[in-house]
Amino acid sequence: MGIRRFCPLFQSRGRLTWVICACVAAIAGCGQPRTDAPDSSASADLPVIRAEVLTVRSRDWPTLVHVSGSLFADENAVVGAKVAGRVSNVRVDLGDAVDANDSLAALDLAEFELQVAQAEAQLEQARAAVGLSADDSVDSLNPEDAPPVREARAVWDDAKTKNERWSRLRKSDAVAIADAQAAIAAEEVAAAQYASAVNNVREKIALIRVRTAELALARQRLADAVIPAPFDGLVVERQVAPGSFVQIGDPIATIVRTDPLHFRGMVSERFARRLAVGQEVMLHVESIDQPRTAQVTRISPTLDPLSRSLLFEAELPNPNGELRTGLFAEGDVTLDAESQAIVVPISTVIEFAGVEKVWAVMDGKTDERVVLTGERRDGMVEILEGVSRGDVLLIDASQGKAARVEVIESMPVTDPSLTQSTSPSDNNAGAASAGAN
Repeated sequence: MGIRRFCPLFQSRGRLTWVICACVAAIAGCGQPRTDAPDSSASADLPVIRAEVLTVRSRDWPTLVHVSGSLFADENAVVGAKVAGRVSNVRVDLGDAVDANDSLAALDLAEFELQVAQAEAQLEQARAAVGLSADDSVDSLNPEDAPPVREARAVWDDAKTKNERWSRLRKSDAVAIADAQAAIAAEEVAAAQYASAVNNVREKIALIRVRTAELALARQRLADAVIPAPFDGLVVERQVAPGSFVQIGDPIATIVRTDPLHFRGMVSERFARRLAVGQEVMLHVESIDQPRTAQVTRISPTLDPLSRSLLFEAELPNPNGELRTGLFAEGDVTLDAESQAIVVPISTVIEFAGVEKVWAVMDGKTDERVVLTGERRDGMVEILEGVSRGDVLLIDASQGKAARVEVIESMPVTDPSLTQSTSPSDNNAGAASAGAN
């Protein structure tokens, strides 16, 4: 006691030794396993949540590709004038519905009617030149029966008879040689006149055909002076007014046919080989509440080299004319109607800081998992990674936390091919979230 009392150094060293011994004992104690606390204590400390769960199963999930585009008319025609003339009246205007062959406008018919009358007179003149009446067909005319030909034939026959007589007399030296030669020449002249008469008649027959064609052309111009609609449709624009003079080809009106309409869209290169005629397209048209179903009818043979996309066309029925050309539309093309995927309700997935997670239930406790999601539609989301078939998930991910789970009892889903939920309030959601295995 005296030494410790009077030796401060010894006193400090004693205290230091005691501290070192205490630290060594504490470190040794940390390395030893605890035997006085059971493993179940941590689990017992977890809170309990009452939650609805579902069992993950695969279901039918058609492969869709989203497209956008516009609606185009089935036919779009700028109707022009086939003949030149002055417009006498216009019978349609913007928005009017027309049937095929309905009159859109008419030109002044007076000049065309005069041309028809002139052509008829010229044809009658040509027919009279060969002795054809109004009811006779030019095809039935034989050039030999024409009056000029019959006349030339008679002269020729008379010349031949005289020549034969002069030839007999010449043999008996009853006539002079000059007279016999004159008879021969007269026969040759008569033969030439006959041939000329036949050719003249054939020329007039050809002229009759020309006059007939001219009359038909004049009548066609008269008919073309009234401009008809080429098909059933609607008037988009009227380009003329009464009194204006139009040349051949000048536009009169623009007509469109809107039943059916055609949706034109493009799919990316990676879906080009899977696109086929006959596939269904579900269209959502701007300003129309209900989606419309169309069908792929045409596919471009080449891809756009700039966008690396493939153009296609889908036919959309429009019997009531509710849809109009030019409307913007978005759609989903069903590339594979029989594909399956793991799909859960959107409420099953929660996102925080850009990371999507689900809460699985294992051994009665929650287990947080990071997942990779795919397409979302109709309140469902596709799970690409992080969840397997048979896993049990919380339907409401907002309830998720480290806890023990008390599953709420519910009525079973009637369709065994669908995911079963343990809550009667979520039967529909559970049924929609899974399909047949």
